[in-house]
Amino acid sequence: MDRLYFEDFPVGEVVEFGDRAVTAEEIVEFAREFDPQPFHLDEAAARASAAGGLIASGWHSAALMMRINCDEVFLRSSAQGSPGIESIDWLKPVRPGDRLSVRRTTLGARISRSRPDIGVVEMRFELMNQNRDVVMRQQGPVFFGRRPDGETQI
Repeated sequence: MDRLYFEDFPVGEVVEFGDRAVTAEEIVEFAREFDPQPFHLDEAAARASAAGGLIASGWHSAALMMRINCDEVFLRSSAQGSPGIESIDWLKPVRPGDRLSVRRTTLGARISRSRPDIGVVEMRFELMNQNRDVVMRQQGPVFFGRRPDGETQI
């Protein structure tokens, strides 16, 4: 698979990828370790809560989205990290049995003034369930290395 560089993320591009099933066991496992609130840990307690049933922690949803992004984009790219996330919104709960995918939109792109060998790509990532409902949205810049001279584009 060809490596992705800054130049491979044109402004306005929208790409969808990934397919990740979510299980009750992994929701509970993540919650035990990182977010032990009752509606993430116990089905009966979750049914009695405003959630109406077991739901994944928002941070678990963010971790799942990061994994999908790594598998589909970052691990085959010249990605060099990010200075931070500008916004993150949890819009709907992720529940056992959901199948998640990501929609990536390139909002902007510029060459770094201080490091012209990298570009800054403003991206929006939307985590979607099997019904194409956006359950989480994240936006922010990502640093990518620029294409070395002489390499052909994808």
